Amino acid sequence: MLFDSSLRKELGRSFGATLVVLVTIVMTVMLIRTLGQASVGRVNPSEVMLVMGFTVLGHLPTILTLSLFVAITATLTRMYAASEMVVWFASGQGLASFARPLLRFAWPVLLAVAVLALLVWPWSNAQIRELRDRYQGRGDIERVAPGRFIESAGGQRVFFIDKDAADDQSGNNIFITSTERGRETVTSAQSGQLRTLQDERFLVLDKGYRLETETATGKLRLSEFAEYGNRVNDRAIGPTTNDSPRMKSTPALLREPTARNLAELSWRLGLTLAALNCVLIALAATRVNPRVGRSASLIFTLFAFASYYNLIGVGESWIANQRIGLPAFLLLLHGGIFALALGWLLARQGDWLNRLRPRAAPAESAA
Repeated sequence: MLFDSSLRKELGRSFGATLVVLVTIVMTVMLIRTLGQASVGRVNPSEVMLVMGFTVLGHLPTILTLSLFVAITATLTRMYAASEMVVWFASGQGLASFARPLLRFAWPVLLAVAVLALLVWPWSNAQIRELRDRYQGRGDIERVAPGRFIESAGGQRVFFIDKDAADDQSGNNIFITSTERGRETVTSAQSGQLRTLQDERFLVLDKGYRLETETATGKLRLSEFAEYGNRVNDRAIGPTTNDSPRMKSTPALLREPTARNLAELSWRLGLTLAALNCVLIALAATRVNPRVGRSASLIFTLFAFASYYNLIGVGESWIANQRIGLPAFLLLLHGGIFALALGWLLARQGDWLNRLRPRAAPAESAA
């Protein structure tokens, strides 16, 4: 049918262009954020692109929903401005008739949002956590990087080594500070190298100074050495235990219906239900006012989308604090918005607003 095919074709072009723009923006923002995390030692610099990819993959439900919302609004706005909607209305196609082609176009996107929110979201979060734990759990020797202050795996030492030697087992201008057994120690040396002594890894320092401070009494002791060995940890720390609901699968959340798990479940279900409601909101709310121009519809779309997702976040916090139950929240928020959008659509379909307005009495004809 010409009505369905022409509408879906234009929706496809608008959705594709919007999706490319939003993905590019999100990837740029996530790349900057990931590089910042890598600069402070939270992420392996060689795995920046991998962490960024998993992060963008986890945000795809939101990106797809916003792209669909903007595409429908932009398409309908252009059709109103070009008077195409008047033509379709005159040919017997009411506003509610647009719901069928819109849903036929949107159902693959809605299915992708559901799969990404319910299945891919926890998996991507778990992958990011695994990459960070693996990098944070490396040994002290692996943590040492030239020209940077690096904290040890246990958090008790801070290393600085200027590695300008040909091999990776020696370096110059070494600085080490540590806190253990009630003492703060600062050690500096001109050079040093890694050695294995009695199955232990040592950083052997040459020509330096060592300053010890007792934290209880404040007593200082300064010593000079020609050679000094400092044991470094070469064993990686195991992954940290994290029971965050964001990394649990959806069936696991259903098996353990705690407040935190139900709050996370409300977020995942909310992403799917919000995508469906955004289709109805775009159809019911989009119109063109010649006095404000086409940008008004886009501004309303962004405002409605941001407000909707903020309400989902507020509901997640309420469920976690046991201020409201999951079924009640889903019914009030998503069910209420669905009813409001459907009622708005039917009101415009039947032109109820104009019918309820009082009509002016006809003027009396002149005698």
